[in-house]
Amino acid sequence: MDLTAIRLSDFIKSRVDKDKLTDYQLARVAAVDKDSFILIGEGGECRAELTGKLSYTANSPLDYPAVGDWVYVQYFNDNTLALIHELIPRKNLLKRKTSGKAIDIQLIAANIDTAFIMQSLDANFNLQRLERYLVVTTESNIRPVILFSKSDLLQSDEIAGKLLEVKNRLPNVKAISFSNLHDADISTINNMLVKGETFCLLGSSGVGKTTLLNNLLGENTYKTRSVRERDEKGRHTTSRRQLTILENGAILIDTPGMRELGAFDVELGIEDTFTEIAELSKKCRFTDCSHAQELGCAVLAALENGAIERKQYENYIKIAKESKHYSMSYLEKRRKDRDFGKMVKSVTRMKNSQTK
Repeated sequence: MDLTAIRLSDFIKSRVDKDKLTDYQLARVAAVDKDSFILIGEGGECRAELTGKLSYTANSPLDYPAVGDWVYVQYFNDNTLALIHELIPRKNLLKRKTSGKAIDIQLIAANIDTAFIMQSLDANFNLQRLERYLVVTTESNIRPVILFSKSDLLQSDEIAGKLLEVKNRLPNVKAISFSNLHDADISTINNMLVKGETFCLLGSSGVGKTTLLNNLLGENTYKTRSVRERDEKGRHTTSRRQLTILENGAILIDTPGMRELGAFDVELGIEDTFTEIAELSKKCRFTDCSHAQELGCAVLAALENGAIERKQYENYIKIAKESKHYSMSYLEKRRKDRDFGKMVKSVTRMKNSQTK
């Protein structure tokens, strides 16, 4: 397989240590199954594991391979098994807080050029959730494109109204509507997929991500399920992140539906998504204004006179507080983990000295 087919970009080439290619080969992570990985490389597709050294030296989830990562590997057993020795520095990384109460990082995908953020035009349509996805993608310097599926369920004037809502709220982001039932719509999306570039499908369960992937592949490669009739909520079909090479040479990463998208340390993503509020904040009397109750707050003044929408303001405040809380909690967790590790090493050394 030609490695350019899986996007050995100029960025990645510049970060490859050529001296290491004497002992290792390059491969790209196509899927992650707990502690094992599926790689795509010059030897084709094979299963891989981490070396003991890489597992031992990893300090956080950020040090483990994600789908889309490039890695140095050694092949064994006629290229049917590989060992991952090291990650090549990433162009970017899409991540989120793990679901539930635990404060930790979950990797979504790495080295992405464009994120297709999908919502359906039925009950799934939610501008606040869109803003959340945009914060996370723009923080990682990933180009966002919004795809609204199930356009066949609405009249043209209803679709136009929702697209206008999006344009008014998110004027700098491209958004299109489509139906998985219409070949012309699939062709429009297919024409957006550039050979050699990596695209990622993001969105809740039931919006049609896997159906779109099957349509782009031209066959029902991946299993799909219908939404629940009682509440129109999606049911998980895709159970893992997986990288697929399309016929036109583009790379597409499908991801499981995410009901939660907790954000870590996304200050730049917030500014790039809530541009109007970010500009207003520069006019506040206090540089550390929280935009909650301070006198001389330009954001609150704009809220009062209707220059910005209340829902948009509330979402901005919510994501900003959440990001700060998660980031501080994660740093505290890391500190406690390090302190605990030092204590274990100290006790171990003490026991070893006593036994001598």
